[in-house]
Amino acid sequence: MEHEFYLGLAQRVRIIAEKADPFTRRRLLDLAKRYDAKGGSRPAHLVERPLPLPRTTPPAPIFSGPGEA
Repeated sequence: MEHEFYLGLAQRVRIIAEKADPFTRRRLLDLAKRYDAKGGSRPAHLVERPLPLPRTTPPAPIFSGPGEA
């Protein structure tokens, strides 16, 4: 949640920087970089992991021959 907040702030600051004078633009872009750093990469518990592949039935030789019931 905090991740998206800081990245959103960085984006808004960049939009404002587009309309600013050169001195202010440079300072706003530096601020946006700091917000990006605070947002950082997604925390490990929020990173989506692929689902495991479904199990398939074992090969036929495992089931062949005398078995236990």
